Amino acid sequence: MRQINHINITDTNGKIYCCLRNKIVTLDDHQKQKFCGGCKMFAGDAGGRGVECVWDDIRPVANPHIVNNPFTEMLSNQARRVNLTDHLSTVAVFGV
Repeated sequence: MRQINHINITDTNGKIYCCLRNKIVTLDDHQKQKFCGGCKMFAGDAGGRGVECVWDDIRPVANPHIVNNPFTEMLSNQARRVNLTDHLSTVAVFGV
């Protein structure tokens, strides 16, 4: 996976998608102090327009990844890749 700089711009209601909490939050002083302040993904304040976070992202996004809609970003992050394996190769038959 690639380390991607996610630039989360607050929407008109002051909301962003928070990867740490995996939900949409209001980017206020409480969020910044309690969560962003201790988060290892935190990478800046997006020039005062939101928050920047750097984390491994499996999605094919640009770097930096500009996020203007926290809802679509949250939905996009809920998809998970599932690696299918050849289960028949792990089957063992005992006795007859």
